[in-house]
Amino acid sequence: MNFINKQLLDYGLDAVWANYLSIAIMIVLIAILCIIANFITKKVVIRLITHIVHNNKYKWDNILLEKKVFHRLSHIVPAIIIYYFASAFPNYQHFIEKIAITYMIIMTLSVISSLLSAVNDIYQTFEISKVKPIKGYIQVVKIIVFILGAILVIANLIGESPLILLSGIGALSAVFMLVFKDSLLGLVAGVQLTANDMVRVGDWIEMPKYGADGDVIDISLNTVKIRNFDHTITTLPSYALISDSFKNWRGMQASGGRRIKRSLYIDTTSISFCTEEMIEKYKHIQFLSDYIVNREREIEEYNIKNKINRSNIVNGRALTNIGVFRAYISSYLQHHPGIHKEMTLMVRQLAPGEYGLPLEIYAFTNTVQWAVYERTQADIFDHLFAVAQEFGLRIFQNPSGNDFKSIVEGPKPGLSSTE
Repeated sequence: MNFINKQLLDYGLDAVWANYLSIAIMIVLIAILCIIANFITKKVVIRLITHIVHNNKYKWDNILLEKKVFHRLSHIVPAIIIYYFASAFPNYQHFIEKIAITYMIIMTLSVISSLLSAVNDIYQTFEISKVKPIKGYIQVVKIIVFILGAILVIANLIGESPLILLSGIGALSAVFMLVFKDSLLGLVAGVQLTANDMVRVGDWIEMPKYGADGDVIDISLNTVKIRNFDHTITTLPSYALISDSFKNWRGMQASGGRRIKRSLYIDTTSISFCTEEMIEKYKHIQFLSDYIVNREREIEEYNIKNKINRSNIVNGRALTNIGVFRAYISSYLQHHPGIHKEMTLMVRQLAPGEYGLPLEIYAFTNTVQWAVYERTQADIFDHLFAVAQEFGLRIFQNPSGNDFKSIVEGPKPGLSSTE
């Protein structure tokens, strides 16, 4: 600037005006230099980097480009130029240097933040990210970086050592504990969730307390986002997954089979011993013919061996319609194409109650797809409700208003009482 001032004085300009004009010219030159440097970095260097990134086989550098890591890095160049030329303004040198350093710290923090976000996005391209997400840890690192950055900015502006400010943080630890309570709880929860593999992105979890029933779409430091099956989003605190219980359906999805556990309620008054006519009828049912033949032989051998008097049907062993129906259901499920044959499959009686005798089907489908599972389950019970009467059994159902109306009105005209 002294050179510019001297040249202006040589042209016969007043010393005061020469001083002001030299300052203005210097500012304009620095501004032009900054613009040129910014233009070169963005229009030449960044474009060159973009060309290199788009023409190689790696994917991670594309993410760095998308997060504008290089773009934000280019903002530091003008600040360096301003800092270098601060000595041209002796009266304001200290102030200009502080502003330039502050700007460089802020832009450095911005670059680090973008870089950390890019690291998280790159990590999410790997399958392990679903098992062990690092988004919460990335957020913790960001908080630490921003706190340290804020300390450096304040220390630079007041002209003190950052160590002095750091020593005062101990006295404010209680305040920090209060301010960052949720973040600290979230950090602890994130460590436990990851270490114990309790939940992953993509898991179907159920937490009735929070109205959550759907797939986990995001796990961050403070929150877990769940897309419910009605496409609403439930956001709950991360530590809720540690402090409260929840159901994770991942095991079911990984097993390849989903459980069917539903009962048919049989009217106990329709349960009876099988007559000869019924047994002959059952022998013509595809899934029962072998069972009936083998069961008849077994029962006959038992009764002969124990000299059972069969003049009364109560004596000895005999087939019942409920037992035959249970055997039919078991054989039907074993031959059903939608049932998993290598998982538990059974038909069992539960304790009878006011609704009759529960006959429970306990099996697993060979798919975990919701729509296919529901269709398979519905097909099975459609069939069982329809065939129950073929075994002389009635499905229990509480009487409806129409039933009482029929009793009160009696048989319709033209119909006999037995019709």
